Formats: sequence, C-alpha cells, structure tokens
Amino acid sequence: MNVFYNESGVGEVLIVKLKDTPRHEKTFEKKGNVVQIKNSESNEVTGYNIFGQPEQEFRSEGPVKMDEQKLQKVNQMIQESGFDHQIDSDFSPKFVIGYVEEIDKHPNADKLNICQVNVGEERLQIVCGAPNVDAGQKVVVAKVGAVMPSGMVIKDAELRGVPSSGMICSAKELGLPNAPEKKGILVLEDGHAGEPFSM
Repeated sequence: MNVFYNESGVGEVLIVKLKDTPRHEKTFEKKGNVVQIKNSESNEVTGYNIFGQPEQEFRSEGPVKMDEQKLQKVNQMIQESGFDHQIDSDFSPKFVIGYVEEIDKHPNADKLNICQVNVGEERLQIVCGAPNVDAGQKVVVAKVGAVMPSGMVIKDAELRGVPSSGMICSAKELGLPNAPEKKGILVLEDGHAGEPFSM
C-alpha cells in the first residue's frame, strides 16, 4: 500500500494505491467523498481516492508515511462512506541494510549483475547495474513497496529475463545530502542485515 497527498499538485485528495491496474481495466464506484477503484478483470479493489482536506497528519507534498493508527483512520473513512472493505498492510521497514552474499554476471547484459542479498529474515535476488557492487558489501536495499524520494515505487521486476525483487541504492537515489555525482551504490561500514536504514 502506498498513500499520497499533494494539495498543490492534485488538490484535496488522499490517494490510496493498493495495486497497479492498467487504465483500460479500471472501474470506479463513488460513495460520499470516497471513490473505490477496482480491476474490472479480477474485481479486486486496487485503490481509493478520498476527497476533502484530510487531517493534518495526512498532509504532505507526496508520499504519506503510514502506520497502524493512520491505516485505522483510512479504513474508518472508507467504511463511513458506505464501502464494506478493510485494507490490511505491512508496516515493516522498506529501507533496510542488506549484505551482498553472492554476485554473478547477468547472462544477457554486460553491465548488470545478479546479486543475492541477505536482508535479515529473507534473501532477495536483486539485479544491479552499479559498477561498484561486489560480494561482501553492506548496502542499502529498498524492498518491494518502498517509495523512493523521487516518488518511484519499488516493484518486483524482470530485467532482461531475470527476476529482481528490490533495489540496491546509491546515496543520490536515497536523497542523502552531499551525495556523490559519480555512479555507484552506497556501501556501508556499519550495521547488520535486516536493520532499518533511516535517511
């Protein structure tokens, strides 16, 4: 789940995105000040637009940092409008320290590497094009569902035929101050795999 609010950009609307839906497969139903978005093929609820100025804690210029309490309020707004639907979400950290355990050359792309990255409770396969990535490094991983400072949402992907779950980040992509212009991922000195990384 990703939640956005940008009054100057799109007006007084809280955008709740649960899943991507191709434009031609979207259907809309409005009750009160809430619009429910569904995938017409699967009938699955994929998002909500909640109109009207929300409480102060939801106002931002882009992504809204969610927690259980805010989710409860969003569910309350949805149900008060007349929709019988509850949103569940995972609030575990989306930016974590990863340890690159193995690295292999991508079979179909000279500049890409396939990395096996330990992020604590799981091991992720991430395709990475950074020239300085190597086994044995501690890195910052944006897991699937993370929203980058640029607004880009990290999704499961396939790069030149190889599945990739997450992204190994550079300082620039993380929006860190004094980030080097030179291409390359951020390599950390400290931390343990799975620990949250705070920007």
